[in-house]
Amino acid sequence: MRDGFIKVAAGTPKIRVADCRYNAEQIFTLMRQAAHQGVRVLCLPELCLTGYTCGDLFFQPTLLQGAEDGLTTILEATRNLDMVAAVGLPVRCKWDHKLYNCAAVIHKGEILGLVPKTHLPNYGEFYEQRWFASGEGKDFMVSLCGQEVSLCGRGLFACEDMPNLVLGVEICEDLWAPAAPSSLLARAGATVILNLSASDEVVSKAEYRRQLVTGQSARLVCGYVYADAGEGESSTDMVFAGHDLIAENGTLLAQRRFSTGLTVSEIDVDKLVYERRRMNTFTAPEEEVWRSYFNLEPATTALTRPISTTPFVPSDAGDRAERCDEILRIAALGLKQRLEHTGAKTAVVGLSGGLDSTLAILITGVAMKLLDRPAGDIIAVTMPCFGTTDRTRDNAVELASRLGATLKRVDIGEAVRQHFKDIGQSMENHDVTFENGQARERTQVLMDIANQTGGLVVGTGDLSELALGWATYNGDHMSMYGVNASIPKTLVRHLVRFVAGDKAEEDEALSAVLTDILDTPVSPELLPAIEGKIAQKTEDIVGPYELHDFFLYYAVRWGFSPRKVLRLTEYAFGRSYDRATLLKWLNNFYRRFFSQQFKRSCLPDGPKVGSVTLSPRGDWRMPSDAVAALWLDELAQL
Repeated sequence: MRDGFIKVAAGTPKIRVADCRYNAEQIFTLMRQAAHQGVRVLCLPELCLTGYTCGDLFFQPTLLQGAEDGLTTILEATRNLDMVAAVGLPVRCKWDHKLYNCAAVIHKGEILGLVPKTHLPNYGEFYEQRWFASGEGKDFMVSLCGQEVSLCGRGLFACEDMPNLVLGVEICEDLWAPAAPSSLLARAGATVILNLSASDEVVSKAEYRRQLVTGQSARLVCGYVYADAGEGESSTDMVFAGHDLIAENGTLLAQRRFSTGLTVSEIDVDKLVYERRRMNTFTAPEEEVWRSYFNLEPATTALTRPISTTPFVPSDAGDRAERCDEILRIAALGLKQRLEHTGAKTAVVGLSGGLDSTLAILITGVAMKLLDRPAGDIIAVTMPCFGTTDRTRDNAVELASRLGATLKRVDIGEAVRQHFKDIGQSMENHDVTFENGQARERTQVLMDIANQTGGLVVGTGDLSELALGWATYNGDHMSMYGVNASIPKTLVRHLVRFVAGDKAEEDEALSAVLTDILDTPVSPELLPAIEGKIAQKTEDIVGPYELHDFFLYYAVRWGFSPRKVLRLTEYAFGRSYDRATLLKWLNNFYRRFFSQQFKRSCLPDGPKVGSVTLSPRGDWRMPSDAVAALWLDELAQL
């Protein structure tokens, strides 16, 4: 529960149709198993106390009393479990003499409330209106298991110990209907929706069901726990596969099919609330809802959900290739529009032989193709100086040649030496002035060549560098259009690798040079080379980019606190880094991030291709000193 995570489960017990005593035993046994695994919220299938396929037995008082007795047994057997569970059963109402298909939400022997099914299917293989009445608009008290309980279709169940944990309930067809009750419940505050279902299995229905659940969780910015009926239901004309699913804001966290038991994961309710707060279109409904409250003992939730070490990069190879192609096209379209609108005759790219400038010229090449212009309109400028190695220089030259760009070589060494002489900077003093003087000279060269050729300078700096301030102010920090500005370093690498693989057969030489660039250590090459080798390796100075991109994603995109970022990092990276190393680089990330606010306020335009951008009009507005102090103070206590 701490850090916003709540362990949830969808459970499918093995049942016997109309054997309520047996079913009750199966249910409370499953509840105990869930509690043993640390589950705090459990969703069970629709009508699981009786079985969904009882047919006209639902008219029999004996079955209905058996269901009530079964629920009483469950309440007694789970009185000491600190867990909320939703159990499906038919409920009689003495006020209107109707029968309702309900979810009983229970906690420590108490029925918190009953939620009736709103949309009753009466088509195809379903005949629910034969037995049940719709719960739409119903709101009254019923006596059940010796307790006076509210039966209401617009009910929420809120945890007093974890304010962001608010449960809403709907039943099977409710999700499939155009106006799902969960839409109202989520807008009224529900962060986790429980769906008690008895959805039969036919060919290809599982994929549609999966899309429904993940799509609804995305639309409502919520967690969604879907528990399906399974083994034991009558197979007279339907088969139930127990397709249990858990989703969070469009992401499928866990699923199980063709078996009974528990499907367990963790939902981050704090993350959901953060996103809703950010979205000004997520508004509260005019309709009033009924609320019930419960308590859960605060505890640290053990994580089992998948958390990628590369959140900007899809783990699936097919998805990754599709994402790479999409990003290249988005970035190229942005540059195409800027070139077209400004009437630029050329696109000037400073080509170092490193990853970022490589990606920038690849994107520029795509933009030129979209404009139906020759690759020669790209002016690739290589500007060797004190730290340039033969490897990076040769790769820059070969890359420009393979792409058909116009190559210019401007050796800036003499110009930088003259500048240092003018300001009294010793060539032996390799301080920040020594490094930044080279970067600013390169930018001056690029800008002047752009003026000469009627072009614009395409920026090469990536999102990770901008976040850490790893750029020279008024040097490589400046350009006329930054195509990499919202692409993090880990993704830059995959984009270049994608193009290398894509060109492997068409142009082996291009693929080879791209592969060698990928194998070259990331470096600004501003310090003199040692025996022809790169002397300055960026990740030795600022830290591994895989960590910084992970920090960036969760701290900026999702607003996680330093404590929560550290916890997720430890979980995702496992034993790859010890805690001391993680704290070292996390401290470095936050200090660099806050110290570079002014530099980010002066960034050039660039296309937003991902979920995070740091431009003044992007996701991040400069934080106050007070916020910076709060985060850094929390870090000091870890």
